Amino acid sequence: MLDYAQLAEQLKHFPRETISPQGLRQAAVLLPLFRRDDADALLFTVRTDHLAHHSGEISFPGGASETADRNLAETARRETEEELGIPGHVIRILGRLDDCYSIHGYHVVPYVGLIPQPQQLEPDRSEIAAVFEAPLEHFRDPAVHHTEDWSHRGRVHEVDFYQYGEHVIWGMTAGILRQLLTVTARLAAGRRVAG
Repeated sequence: MLDYAQLAEQLKHFPRETISPQGLRQAAVLLPLFRRDDADALLFTVRTDHLAHHSGEISFPGGASETADRNLAETARRETEEELGIPGHVIRILGRLDDCYSIHGYHVVPYVGLIPQPQQLEPDRSEIAAVFEAPLEHFRDPAVHHTEDWSHRGRVHEVDFYQYGEHVIWGMTAGILRQLLTVTARLAAGRRVAG
């Protein structure tokens, strides 16, 4: 299991890659982390099929910044509350990962946040078709991960794919997940060295 205080410290000193938001719309997502049956788990959403962007895809809760948001961490909290019914004030932000560029013209900042163990979520059915949780450890199995080279606007990009049961997590969400796995693996390696 993760030591969340150590994870917060690791994220504080994480050498984040930032990208210029110039010309891009600001957005944020939350990686909702919690503990279930003595294991760390993440919450994922399945977008409805009628959305303009990322329809039918698996994602983390999040969306575009609004003028009332004081910062992008607040955007991640607000969007999580709107999409899943988890009150923003109960979400503890541990830190952030690398900035991402969405092919739809968004500058996306991913935040890792602790949430209470999900019991009765209230998904916004206009945006969210389904919600599922998965143990973080599952994604460490090399058998559930692969990459593909995809071309976009004349450039080739490596795209991550993770399988969880019937769900295929890919694209930006999978890339963010891969980064969290890297950070938490370093944390585990540090504990083994210290032990």
